[in-house]
Amino acid sequence: MKKGIIFRWIVNALGLLLVSWMFDGIWVKNIGWAFVAAIFLGVFNAVIRPLIILLTLPLTFLTMGLFIFLINALMLWLTGWLLAGFEVNGFWAAVGGSLVLSAISMAANSLVGDRGGIEVIELRRGSGGRWETRG
Repeated sequence: MKKGIIFRWIVNALGLLLVSWMFDGIWVKNIGWAFVAAIFLGVFNAVIRPLIILLTLPLTFLTMGLFIFLINALMLWLTGWLLAGFEVNGFWAAVGGSLVLSAISMAANSLVGDRGGIEVIELRRGSGGRWETRG
């Protein structure tokens, strides 16, 4: 298994704990349930979310992409609906939680390379005093 998948899983589970702390309508029983919820949310985002995005493409186009936020909230709510140790109560809690989780997930994904490994980018001065990136 690639390190990047495990890294994303850990970051998303910790993100769920952070979201449950930030929003009253989101509750995680313990860290174990956060990891289980992160798996379910990842599967829903990989399988169900693209289908819903495809089916709601005209609505997403009309709202200039803002409908995607509601789809993300729906995926978070669906995860809470199916799991006993993770709850999402309320529309605004789901929207706010999905926004925070999206930002956390985007940050984690930026650290994982195309081949699934965790990458570190080094910034060094090259010849002529210019900054170069190596990674």
